[in-house]
Amino acid sequence: MARVEEYVVVVDDDPAVREALCLMLRSLKIPVESYGSAVDFLLGYCSQPCACLVLDIRLPDISGLELQRRLNQRRANIPIVFITGHGDVPLAVEAMRQGAVDFLQKPLQEHELLERVQHCIASFRAQRAERMSRETIAARVACLTPREREVFELILEGRRSKQIADLMGLSLKTVEEYRSKVLHKMHVTSTPELIREIASTRITQ
Repeated sequence: MARVEEYVVVVDDDPAVREALCLMLRSLKIPVESYGSAVDFLLGYCSQPCACLVLDIRLPDISGLELQRRLNQRRANIPIVFITGHGDVPLAVEAMRQGAVDFLQKPLQEHELLERVQHCIASFRAQRAERMSRETIAARVACLTPREREVFELILEGRRSKQIADLMGLSLKTVEEYRSKVLHKMHVTSTPELIREIASTRITQ
């Protein structure tokens, strides 16, 4: 199946349950994929992360917990909502320790499922936006010359132009020129804006 920018996946070996879950989730107006086993999911999964994985904890081949472990090993970072039977609560607790978002007990309540999945989608979108912002900032920093990068780092330390000039052995005018170039290349109009932007994306030097 061709991938889209974001989608939800259901993995459950019961065709009736799988179809019911897909029907519920399509009300969120987001594409839904479904698989009858963990093996099928792994075969069909691509590197593009899905917004949420609704996963039965008991599956006939690879268990839901084992699938979670494999995805963690791949650093897939897929938000997982586990579906469990009443006897599976200890397993669900272990799944939570391994990073699952939540677990829901059967029989499922539609409003609970939709609420959990919507939470996952919102988190997925926020993380994607943050990641794109970090990548953009990193690309701009990479465009700085060595001298501009040195000025950039001193600006982030809170140094004034006169202090930077003394530290670098440059004239105040030259430092001001470097500062102006840094702001231009970083697509900001002031030093406070630059500091806020770097802080918000947690770019480390």
